[in-house]
Amino acid sequence: MSGVLLVLLGLWGGLIPLVGPYVHYAYTPNHAWRITSGRVWLEILPAAGTLLGGLILLASKLRPMALLGASLAVASGAWFAVGTSLAPLWTSKLPAEGAPVGGHIVRVMEQIGFFAGLGVAIVCIASVALGRLSMVTLRDRRTVERPVAEAAAETTGTTAEADSGASSRWPGPRAMTMRRVASSGRKEASAGASDSAEAVASASSKR
Repeated sequence: MSGVLLVLLGLWGGLIPLVGPYVHYAYTPNHAWRITSGRVWLEILPAAGTLLGGLILLASKLRPMALLGASLAVASGAWFAVGTSLAPLWTSKLPAEGAPVGGHIVRVMEQIGFFAGLGVAIVCIASVALGRLSMVTLRDRRTVERPVAEAAAETTGTTAEADSGASSRWPGPRAMTMRRVASSGRKEASAGASDSAEAVASASSKR
C-alpha cells in the first residue's frame, strides 16, 4: 500500500506543474507543458525519485532493496518540502519555482499541493514503510525458521528410519543377551517342572 501511494504521489508531483495551468492551478509561467529549470529541479526531479522509490517498494522482494526505495522516497519528499528554501544556493532568479497564480486561497492550496504538503505526505508514507522494513516481525521469523525446522525434521526422520532398520536387521548384543537369558530361564523352568512331576509320580507308585 505504501508503494502504491508513493507512485500516485510521484505522478501527481511530476504532472501537476505541467497540466495544472489547464485549470488555473499553477505557478508561473502559467502555461501547460512548459518546462523550466525551476520545475525540473524542484518538482520533476523529486517526483521521479518518489515514483522510483514507490516502484522499488512494489517490485522488490529483498529487504535491503525495499529499504533503499523507501529511503529514496523520504529524500524526495524532503526535497519537495525544503527545495524552494534552498533554491537561492544555485540560482539568482528568484523565486525559482515561479509565483503562484490566483487568489489567496488558491495560492495557499498551490503551495500545499505543489511543495510543502506534498513533501510532508511523501515523507510520512515512506517513513511508515521504512519503519516496517527496518524491523523483523514474528511472521518474518516464522517464515525464516520454517524451512530450517522442516529440514531438521527430515534429517531426524531419516536418522530414526536408519536406526530402526539397523536394529531390525542386526540386533545388538544386549538384545541377544536378553533373548539368551529368557530362553535359558524357560529351559530351567521346564526342567524343574519335569523333575517335580517325576517326584510326584514316584511317590504315588510307592504308596
